[in-house]
Amino acid sequence: MDIILVIVAASFIVLGILGSFLPVLPGPLTSWIGLLIVHLTEAIPMDRSFVIITLVIAILIWVLDYIIPAIGTKRFGGTKSGMIGTTLGLIVGLFAPIPGGIIIGPFVGALIGELLNNADSKTAFKAAFGSFIGFLTSTFIKFIVAVIYLGLFIGIIWEYKSALFSF
Repeated sequence: MDIILVIVAASFIVLGILGSFLPVLPGPLTSWIGLLIVHLTEAIPMDRSFVIITLVIAILIWVLDYIIPAIGTKRFGGTKSGMIGTTLGLIVGLFAPIPGGIIIGPFVGALIGELLNNADSKTAFKAAFGSFIGFLTSTFIKFIVAVIYLGLFIGIIWEYKSALFSF
């Protein structure tokens, strides 16, 4: 049963890394679920402080994921329309059959959102750039935390490998 839990936990860790880029999955929170599952195995003792600290970090990153793009957009003179455009552009960029759609989509979405909000092209471009920078920053932070959680997962599995894989 422990092996199955480790496989499920590894799946959550990988989903968490993917969730760093996909807006539908909360990356670090999904990775944290993988860390929790691995601590629920019989072979690995529950380390409550580790689980709580990693949960707090995952929640903090999840909250910052909503704040950072807004700060980027506001800092560069954007409006709520630009932020909505960024989100819609990201979704379209995920499914668009163009290379780099996930990067181009938020920028174009913010630009269109600002232009629809009657902003002049210079202001719209500046706000789109700010939204894009905020998106990249929050994505980078989520990715780094998810990769750190992957490293912690590998370290835990390596430390308890003899207890987990004692056939």
